[in-house]
Amino acid sequence: MTAQVTVGLDGSPESVAAARWAAREAVLREVPLRLAHVVERKDEAPSEDDRLHAERIDALLRDEADRTRREHPDLEVLTERLHGRPAAELTAAADEADLLVLGSRGLGTVHGFVSGSVALSVLGSARHPVVLVRARETERAAASRGIVVGVDIEHSCDPLLAFAFTEAARRNAPIRFLYSRPLPTFYGYGGVMDPKMGEKERIGALGSLDERLTPWLERFPDVEATAGAVEGPAGDRLEDSSQDAELVIVGHRPRKLPVGPRLGHVIHTVVHHSTAPVAVVPMP
Repeated sequence: MTAQVTVGLDGSPESVAAARWAAREAVLREVPLRLAHVVERKDEAPSEDDRLHAERIDALLRDEADRTRREHPDLEVLTERLHGRPAAELTAAADEADLLVLGSRGLGTVHGFVSGSVALSVLGSARHPVVLVRARETERAAASRGIVVGVDIEHSCDPLLAFAFTEAARRNAPIRFLYSRPLPTFYGYGGVMDPKMGEKERIGALGSLDERLTPWLERFPDVEATAGAVEGPAGDRLEDSSQDAELVIVGHRPRKLPVGPRLGHVIHTVVHHSTAPVAVVPMP
């Protein structure tokens, strides 16, 4: 692994916003920024259109590198044109770097990383964190609203907590840990839930969450952290919390299927609908 932040750049507003977010992140981490574009390899000889496209990509990488160096004079900026299948090349880039950053248009478009299979494949396969950034992030960057983290108290989540606390410390940002428990399901017409039972479960969840956070709070005493337990679908609750967050962090446990790795519904909801950048952290 190389100590650097890599961003996939294709010239779209989303990828440009991702490059600017990635540059700020590289400055915080004190590591180089790598601007990369994937050219899909073809069997036939390059055409004139292919050569013109390559020239445009070289100009894009050069111009974005120049702009980044002007804005961050002390940041080392690298550029690279990758050749191969986009999903495979970006996954390899994610595994080689501390962090991979991609542009995202969210749900309901036919362009951009998230709306297609490329980013979903990268998110499902990458062994290091990947961040997805919307184009509107350039309008949000000036305000610091803190970090929101979705936590699963049923499983070990140390990589998620390590990433979250480190990001909060770098940014001097408050962090909110959120555990969402599903609403109870009733069968028949006479289902009744004791309200005290719901409160007992909420207190138990907060106790479990506090127990997981205690070692990290001791390790990062300067990080302001709070924890909350809410009811309802976790993806929806995290989407709601993204409205006033500068970063949303979720964990991903790879599940291998015959057709490839699968992302859970929580990650699908968050990456498609969050208004803030989303970091997806691989979990064991």
